[in-house]
Amino acid sequence: MKCAAHPDVETNLRCGKCGKPICPKCLVQTPVGARCRDCARLYKLPTYRVSSGYYLRAIGAGTGTTIVLGFVWGLIAGFLPFIYLNLLLAAGVGYVTGEIISRSVNRKRGTGLAVIAGITVVSCYLVAVLAGILLPWGLRFGLFDLLSIAVGVFMAVNRLR
Repeated sequence: MKCAAHPDVETNLRCGKCGKPICPKCLVQTPVGARCRDCARLYKLPTYRVSSGYYLRAIGAGTGTTIVLGFVWGLIAGFLPFIYLNLLLAAGVGYVTGEIISRSVNRKRGTGLAVIAGITVVSCYLVAVLAGILLPWGLRFGLFDLLSIAVGVFMAVNRLR
């Protein structure tokens, strides 16, 4: 028997779906067996198919989250100036940011959404620092704060990966 795409190649393989003869060059290994290229069209899971409309929704949700959570973070850190509290606040902000963006895009996931969430957490911290500058007892930028931001970004990205 000859391959349907390469008539000069002898083969005993057939597509598991349509039965068309295929050679090893044409073979596509799928979770359910060997398929021809036409039958094997592997698509991304719907959860990971993110259109530009979803990205716009995520950016909008991230912008709103930045403003609200940034001021809340700055106020709480200003009233309770414990060094380790900032680490917990960053983890909370990261979790809430990831959850808000996830819900705004109908629980879609992907690298682009994770990047938006990470940028949102960093922006939240910058707004918190800005709110801290407006208050006399506000947040100050330090090395420990970089660790806090990293924890917040980690929490947000894990919600959307």
